[in-house]
Amino acid sequence: MRILRAGDHKRMPWKNGGGETVEIAVSPEDAGLAGFDWRVSMATVATDGPFSIFPGIDRTLAILAGDGMVLDIEGRAPVLLTMASDPLAFPADIPVGARLQNGAITDLNVMTRRAGLAHTLSRVDVDGNRIVALPSSTCLLLCHLGTLSFRWDDDTHALTAGDALLIEDSAGKVLEIDGEAQCYLASITTG
Repeated sequence: MRILRAGDHKRMPWKNGGGETVEIAVSPEDAGLAGFDWRVSMATVATDGPFSIFPGIDRTLAILAGDGMVLDIEGRAPVLLTMASDPLAFPADIPVGARLQNGAITDLNVMTRRAGLAHTLSRVDVDGNRIVALPSSTCLLLCHLGTLSFRWDDDTHALTAGDALLIEDSAGKVLEIDGEAQCYLASITTG
């Protein structure tokens, strides 16, 4: 179990040079944009334009802030993604264009290498005490808004906005959470 503090997240340019991303976690550690097995990051999108292409990668996107954007994903009808939308999964190796609805947005991006890994991303709202099942061997819980405390191995820890909790060897375990927060749970599986 590792707590990844917001102030320690790595800032780096987008692969296509069109903006900046905040890398929350990556495996293997210190992997570059061409060599990761999985990656969780946030980005601010300030202008319309194409997404970076990542061969052999699947991606899921959620809107964290802003009025949303329309994604033009090759082979699909355009889709409006907003803060109220469920996270949207799509291949990262096909052309995707983004059109902002009304100004900049911030998104959460989970990516896994298709040959060997898969992932899910879900929103977890915390209002008081909650038990969260950890469905896979690698789970990352991002505290997007608010604050929470959690219990792990008889110790209590806290997360504030932007902090994340990375738990490996977590399949079948549960996380006891208490607080007022909006979180996202990324679950990464082999297969």
